[in-house]
Amino acid sequence: MQHIRSAAFFAFLVIWTLALSATIPFYALLRDPAATRRLSRFWARGVLAAMRVIAGLGYREIGRANRPDGPALYVANHQSAWETIASAVLIPDLAIVLKEELYRIPVFGWFLRNSPMIAIDRAGGASAMKKMLREARAATAQGRSLLIFPEGTRRAVDERASFHRGVLMLYKALGLPAVPMAVDAGLYWIARRSELRAGTITVSYLPPLPPGLPDEDFMRTIRTVIYAERDRLVAEAGSKP
Repeated sequence: MQHIRSAAFFAFLVIWTLALSATIPFYALLRDPAATRRLSRFWARGVLAAMRVIAGLGYREIGRANRPDGPALYVANHQSAWETIASAVLIPDLAIVLKEELYRIPVFGWFLRNSPMIAIDRAGGASAMKKMLREARAATAQGRSLLIFPEGTRRAVDERASFHRGVLMLYKALGLPAVPMAVDAGLYWIARRSELRAGTITVSYLPPLPPGLPDEDFMRTIRTVIYAERDRLVAEAGSKP
């Protein structure tokens, strides 16, 4: 039965996305990134609502009091496509640091490019890092927060990886509080599989790290607290009947 519910959700996802694609000519003429982001949030809310109703997969947030009032650098583990979609709803007016290949996805890629997000050419070396910092500064100057997945790609729920140094570059350059963010979405949306499990995804915001920490202290702390909380969430989900 869950397989059928998952298939129905993904069918809805295609239809919902194609329906909103009809608005692209209008938004292309409008050339208003803020309006494009509002439509993206509308799309994401529809996806999350359908996921809950059709596939029985909802979500909850804990630790919202740890989120600063102003712009911040959110640093999250990455387990599935869920957190990329849901982030538009979880943290409004967000700029996500993502791989440039996502721009090539039909419809979805157009909205990412015109929001705009911060796309990284992973083979671009130093020039790619300079572009990331330039676009990150522009986003925060507009009052937007940033989200980065420093693992670089989706990881299994029990996998640990070194964090890419790009997160440190952003932390040092922007002078924003860094909010560790842990998710357990990989328990319910298995990476690279079009199948959902019913349940409740948890997003946990941890106390922010202040600007100005020494490089290695920051890198060690942000990785330690994210993985500790991720492991706690996974263990808690596994203990439920």
